[in-house]
Amino acid sequence: MSLDLLRKESIEKYLANDNSFKKTLTAKDLISMGVGAVIGTGIFILPGTVAANYAGPAVTLSFLIAALVCVLSAMAYAEFSSTLPVAGSAYSYGNIIYGELVGWILGWALILEYMLSVAAVAAGWSSYFQSFLAPFNITLPKYLVSSFNPAKGTYVDIIAILVVLLITFLLSRGMKDSVKVNNFAVVLKIAIILAFIIMGLNFIKPENYHPFIPYKFNGVIKGATTVFFAFLGFDCVSSSAAEVKNPQRNMPLGIIGTLLIASVFYMGVSIVLTGMVHYTKLDVANPVAFALEFVHQNWLAQLLSLGALVGMATMMLTMIYASSRLVYAMARDGLLPNSLAKLSGKNKIPQISLWFVAIIISLGAGVFSVDQLTSLVNFGTLLAFTLTSFGVLLLRKRKDLPNNGYKMPGYPVLPIISGLICLYLLTQLNLDVYIMAVVWFIIGLILYFTYGYKHSHLNSNY
Repeated sequence: MSLDLLRKESIEKYLANDNSFKKTLTAKDLISMGVGAVIGTGIFILPGTVAANYAGPAVTLSFLIAALVCVLSAMAYAEFSSTLPVAGSAYSYGNIIYGELVGWILGWALILEYMLSVAAVAAGWSSYFQSFLAPFNITLPKYLVSSFNPAKGTYVDIIAILVVLLITFLLSRGMKDSVKVNNFAVVLKIAIILAFIIMGLNFIKPENYHPFIPYKFNGVIKGATTVFFAFLGFDCVSSSAAEVKNPQRNMPLGIIGTLLIASVFYMGVSIVLTGMVHYTKLDVANPVAFALEFVHQNWLAQLLSLGALVGMATMMLTMIYASSRLVYAMARDGLLPNSLAKLSGKNKIPQISLWFVAIIISLGAGVFSVDQLTSLVNFGTLLAFTLTSFGVLLLRKRKDLPNNGYKMPGYPVLPIISGLICLYLLTQLNLDVYIMAVVWFIIGLILYFTYGYKHSHLNSNY
């Protein structure tokens, strides 16, 4: 039997399969989900550490450059999600445009991105939560508060496991309730960030902005490549396309709106922070809290801990949601067991996929140390960005697809530039990331050729 690795799925079949989803999400909901995913603890850390080590007060320019680069990829995602309003994000786009094998590779990369992101953030949430409880003299036994390491007397991080399961329970009740809670949490998080910006404006000293570009423009570019990853997460919005009202209009608004809002907040925090404290003093673990304590606003520094907890929770909610829809999409196509593609309950959501994802993530967060693996998140994301950007060129040539919604401007130049920039950023990752990525993708290809190809719904024997 000859292998047809580039066989392609049809958009009609996807739309028919995904038609059972309830379409409840608006552009406002999508932006809230996107901002929830993109703005996490990084906003309280990256502006200070990047200013101290690479860019000085010009860290604001670093964020602007990184945002412009991300906007290119975001426009590519917006065109795809407008034309192909189906679950599965870049995985489904790859299946339709490039063929099944490339789609599988993209899906396998996104599983890495989504699940590792949540596991890492859940572990971080646990640490912040323990710090938040400390002033109230509430402590848990040592063996329950960190990943498995008998030498240090730790066996499981029960807090990380519980927060993942709690968020999953919320998602299992349906998107209507989940979106309400997420919207409230995002508003609270933004209010805390705005409180810092408004309060900080009163303590800005213009002399702290001199010199503005102390490490020359090379430092600004180095800073941009570092903070680029702070914007990752907007692509999760595209995984919700099957549940969106009027996706041709709302998907582009949700994806691009997310990035624009995130950019304004990152740049706003950067400007205020480097104005409050000279950049040379900001190479600390939590520079925003340090700056507030520096100007004797300790109450707001305490409030930032709450903002960090809320920020990480909204990020986990969006990523767990996106993970479940990705696993659903791969099962929908037969590449994973069909049971994972079942929509159940009155809210018509993939409950089995959702809890399958939650169990894997909670085990990763509660038992394993994921610090070394978080760089793999960047690899998986950039691979998806690269193929989605170049994929716009192929999408425009497909006359069988209803490409009558949002279109990426500057075609074909901007899609090519976007893809090349993502390729360049891929080359900036460390060698050990490539080694781990090769191992991950070998596992994925073994799974595809031993199970996925044979059970695929594109298989002539199906």
